Amino acid sequence: MNDSMQIWLSLLLPLIAYVLLTLFGKSPNLREGCTLTVASILFLLTCRMAAGVFAGERPEWTWSEWLPGFQIAFQVEPLGMLFALVASGLWILTTIYAVGYMRGHNEDNQTRFFGCFAFAIFAALAAAYAKNLFTLFVAYEIMTISTYPLVTHHGNEEARNGGRVYLGILLSTSIAFFMLAIAWTYQVAGTLDFAPGGILANALANESISSTGLGILLALFAFGIGKAALMPFHRWLPAAMVAPTPVSALLHAVAVVKVGVFSVLKVVVYIFGLDLLGQTDGNLWLAYVAGFSLVVASLVAMTKDNLKARLAYSTIGQLAYITLGAMLATPSSIIGGGMHIVMHAVGKITLFFCAGAIYVGAHKKNISDMRGLGRQMPFTFGAFLLASVSIIGLPPGGGAWSKWFLAVGTVETHQYLLTAALMISSLLNIAYLVPIPMLAFMGKPKSTDSHSDDHHDDHGPDHSGSGIHEAPMMCVVPLCITAVGSVALFFAADWIYEALLPITQTQTP
Repeated sequence: MNDSMQIWLSLLLPLIAYVLLTLFGKSPNLREGCTLTVASILFLLTCRMAAGVFAGERPEWTWSEWLPGFQIAFQVEPLGMLFALVASGLWILTTIYAVGYMRGHNEDNQTRFFGCFAFAIFAALAAAYAKNLFTLFVAYEIMTISTYPLVTHHGNEEARNGGRVYLGILLSTSIAFFMLAIAWTYQVAGTLDFAPGGILANALANESISSTGLGILLALFAFGIGKAALMPFHRWLPAAMVAPTPVSALLHAVAVVKVGVFSVLKVVVYIFGLDLLGQTDGNLWLAYVAGFSLVVASLVAMTKDNLKARLAYSTIGQLAYITLGAMLATPSSIIGGGMHIVMHAVGKITLFFCAGAIYVGAHKKNISDMRGLGRQMPFTFGAFLLASVSIIGLPPGGGAWSKWFLAVGTVETHQYLLTAALMISSLLNIAYLVPIPMLAFMGKPKSTDSHSDDHHDDHGPDHSGSGIHEAPMMCVVPLCITAVGSVALFFAADWIYEALLPITQTQTP
């Protein structure tokens, strides 16, 4: 199998899954079996591609040229390859989890749900392999449109309102800022192709753009890529929490927000280049915006009693870590940002898996109602604790390494206020995450279920008594695997570091 075939087959497989889902929609077992089979094949193919890419190969494939200079083209480099591994691997586990959740909660429109999910994975892979800004933009918009039905899945007024905020912010930022940034880049550089060292590397020397203009252009990208949830364009993310928990897991870990921060990193590395940003201070104020976002989002998270709402604001803060790494534009901060895409994906998907398992198994949404619940759901809350350690940035969680490299980046650039922001945010992470499993394991259980968020007693067992009453196995097994994965990543940090090291090269071809 040649290089180009591997790329187009990787992009085709999620679309094949979508067709099979449509054909076998009335047979749930067959429908979901086809999805898992295709997802497994995709992950194996992605692993095969990764071996060559991390060894120095750069496979590419051009599909079409819509206008001169505007190609739909793909080239696989280490950052995109790492993102593709995360997306394809977590697709398998999220599908297994979604089957347990959707059946356990008797959700409607399950075929549409799994179909849109497959389309979102297609968009994530297209963004990961994008060779140029035009292809990245198309994949970015496909992601927005394909996930809108997932956000509005329940079809009630709350879901429709959440969907309007979701679609409104993401489309308006991409049209008003992202498209303008792409057009300006093409006018300055004469190309949209990503290149090591950045296609704007000589822009200042050639006087094709001023230092001020460069800062404005970077800001257009930072705020135009709304999926990165940089404040003040972050409200779409909490609004999207009206969706079922598997959708929240998709949004926060597998696809949507990761496409956002991945795009920011890719623009910084391959459009601007680290050397160019080192010659100007136009990026530092955006680093402080990210620092502000990660602290404020953590403070807001502490005030939320609804578990999914707390995790949503946690995600806003964690995404700001990655944006901060991109804006510092040092090799250490870029590697830290790239690492955090992986570490946060595995840790945060575990937390959302746990939130969904608690809702399916105990019908509780609010943290204050989870007192003593850990004794009935030890696997779920144990997994929550392990993933929290990684999100906080403590050993043996994988997040310890990504936050370390980000902190090194702040010191290298002498931005000690940002170093302090990282430390304060990590302390706040402890304050809003650790009390949840502690309350569940050590709190005194409530004598009745009268304060449950869902009063439909026929949906599940009574958790007021003793004994283990976990969610269905298809919900619990994936969250246990990802929880162990968040710890395993601590020991895989050297491999991830070596994989990302080539993207920090600064030479221009």
